[in-house]
Amino acid sequence: MANIQLTPAPKRRLADILYGQLLEQIMAGAVAPGDKLPAEHAICEAFGVSRPVVREALTRLQADGLVKTRRGSGTILLRAPPAASVDFFDPADFASYLRAFEVRMALEPAAARFAAERRTHDDLVAIRAAHRAFSNAINAGQPAQKLDIAFHRAIAVASGNELFANQLDSLSVELEGFIAVTLGLTKLGSAERRSTVLLEHQRIADAIESGDGDLATTYMRFHLSEARGRLTEVTRRS
Repeated sequence: MANIQLTPAPKRRLADILYGQLLEQIMAGAVAPGDKLPAEHAICEAFGVSRPVVREALTRLQADGLVKTRRGSGTILLRAPPAASVDFFDPADFASYLRAFEVRMALEPAAARFAAERRTHDDLVAIRAAHRAFSNAINAGQPAQKLDIAFHRAIAVASGNELFANQLDSLSVELEGFIAVTLGLTKLGSAERRSTVLLEHQRIADAIESGDGDLATTYMRFHLSEARGRLTEVTRRS
């Protein structure tokens, strides 16, 4: 056993499991856009959970832009991620990726602002090097999730507050899973879509180098919003 490393099985909340199963059914085509999902009470009975659990799962689907819930009309499917998405993630893990994303949205725009205000020459060199490595991998069609994380971490380090980098490190598993999906879908898309991702990184780096904290914050928030859209395919580009 000395050389065997075991990882405890993840403890998933009921709402996460239900969310994953609903998402999996949606991607499998069990429900078509414009159709209604089963009523809350029907889901409760089928899954064996309370209404608050069902409502939490449905609320997440709505936050993803996949469904729309109207009082008295039920929950209607607006759109579905492509079936190819299941090649990149386990639907049961999807909710944890999105929870990690919520933390990123609170964390990284602030880190980008501080990086613009405090970055040193060495910080800029590290950010540029990380962007270049990520760009080379994307253009070569190589795995790039760790390089993507390295770019964001370089910005966190440049903030001058080690807690930003520590927080990103604590999300490493969810972060890598999230980015693997978005980059996987980007790889399946057009060259224009890939160049869009690189341009978003470039603009963040440029704003940090210029010392413009407001612009760095805006570009980071925009990049993360677009990344979330790519994950749920709400803003899908060909």
